[in-house]
Amino acid sequence: MMSEKRLLVEQDCEAVTVVNRDAAGSVLLVCEHASNRLPLSLGTLGLPQEALMAHIAWDPGALPVAVRMAENLNATLVHQNFSRLAYDCNRPPEAADSVPAKSEVFEIPGNAGLTEAQRQQRVAEIYAPFKETLDAVIRQRKAEGRQTLLVTIHSFTPVYNGVPRSVEIGILNDVDCRLADGMLATGKAGSFDIRRNEPYGPEDGVTHTLKVHGLANGLPNVMIEIRNDLIADAASQIRIADYLTGVLAQSLAEIGVDG
Repeated sequence: MMSEKRLLVEQDCEAVTVVNRDAAGSVLLVCEHASNRLPLSLGTLGLPQEALMAHIAWDPGALPVAVRMAENLNATLVHQNFSRLAYDCNRPPEAADSVPAKSEVFEIPGNAGLTEAQRQQRVAEIYAPFKETLDAVIRQRKAEGRQTLLVTIHSFTPVYNGVPRSVEIGILNDVDCRLADGMLATGKAGSFDIRRNEPYGPEDGVTHTLKVHGLANGLPNVMIEIRNDLIADAASQIRIADYLTGVLAQSLAEIGVDG
C-alpha cells in the first residue's frame, strides 16, 4: 500500500505543464527532461549541486529549444517539471532506470533501497500526471479531427563515461521512420553532423514516449537529440531551434502535412 505521506507538497509546482494547448499547428512537442527541480520532500537526494546541474538530472537547453520550436510551429508543448532523478518520464514504471540508483559516475543516495511503495509514489505523483496529461491532449486533438505528429526534444552530453561524442544531432525513431527519414534526408544537407539513432537508439530503452503516445495512437513520431554544448546559451538555442524547425517543416511537407 502506498504511504499516506505525499511526495509533492503544496509548495511544489505541478508535475506537468501544457503550453499553448489549443495551438493550431499539427506538431505536438514533448520535453520529458525539461527540469532539474526536485520535489521538496526529496531534498537533494544526497547529491552535490554539481550533480544536480549536470546532465544526469535533466536535459540542459532542451526546454528553451522546445519552447522556441513551439512558437515557430504554432505547436502545443507538453513538458515535465521535475528532474529525471525523481522519475524519468521517458521510462515505464517497470524499468529499473525510471528511478535511477546510479547515473553515469554518480551514485544517487536518495534513490537507493527504495521500497516498492516509495517507487510507486514517484510513479503516481510524477509519471502518471505526465502520461495522463499527454494522453488527454492527444484525445482532444483526435476528437477535434486534427492531425497530430509527435516530436520529443532532448539533449545529450558531449562526453559520456569519458568518451567524446562527435555526433551533434540525433534523429531517433522506433518502428515508424517516416519523420526520421524526412529529417535525415533534409538535415544531412546542412552543416551539422546529424545521424539516425545516435547517441542512443530503441535498444537503449529511450523510445518509451514514442511507443506509448506515438505508435499506440498511430501518430507519426520522432525523437530529436541535440548535443548540449550546441545549446548552452540563448542565442545558440534559438539558432538550433530555428534550424530544426526548418528541417522538420520540410519533412512534414514531404509527407503531405501542413506544419
